[in-house]
Amino acid sequence: MEKGKPPLVIAIAGVSGGGKTTIAKHLNEKLQNSKALFFDDYDFDGPDNIIDWIDKGADYDEWDLAPLIRDLEALLTKPLDYIVLDFPFAFKHAKTSNLIDLAVYIDTPLDIAMARRVIRDFKNSSNKHILIEMENYISQGRRGYLEMLKSIKPNSDIIVDGTLSVSKITDKIYEEILNRS
Repeated sequence: MEKGKPPLVIAIAGVSGGGKTTIAKHLNEKLQNSKALFFDDYDFDGPDNIIDWIDKGADYDEWDLAPLIRDLEALLTKPLDYIVLDFPFAFKHAKTSNLIDLAVYIDTPLDIAMARRVIRDFKNSSNKHILIEMENYISQGRRGYLEMLKSIKPNSDIIVDGTLSVSKITDKIYEEILNRS
């Protein structure tokens, strides 16, 4: 790392179940002198009803990301080369966009992302709970996924095929980071 040069902040975005956390962990391990922050480690104040929020235009600035921003700003003062941010919003939040150097969108087909999410979140659930979740996805939840495709994907610097293996996705992002360094 060049003396006095702030760390490069890489945001990994995508839909729920799209692989953000897995890719962020693997990328953090591959990069030298890096730290990672994970969106799901925080309890943010945000819209109570996501579908209503989408219907009103999906203003990402309605999310209070102060705890994440504080942690990110603190890491920016450390002698690091990289900060990997598992962060679904890419550049769409005004208070974080100026802190991100590279936004990566993991483009995972919605059926694969949903299957991963069910496997991850409903491992010990009854069939009834899984069916309720599937009905919710069909009736309204899918709109949240489509919002990501509409607003986050086109506002990312690079888009990586989410059907590739974790190592191939990580390698593609790593190559892009090296090209930009």
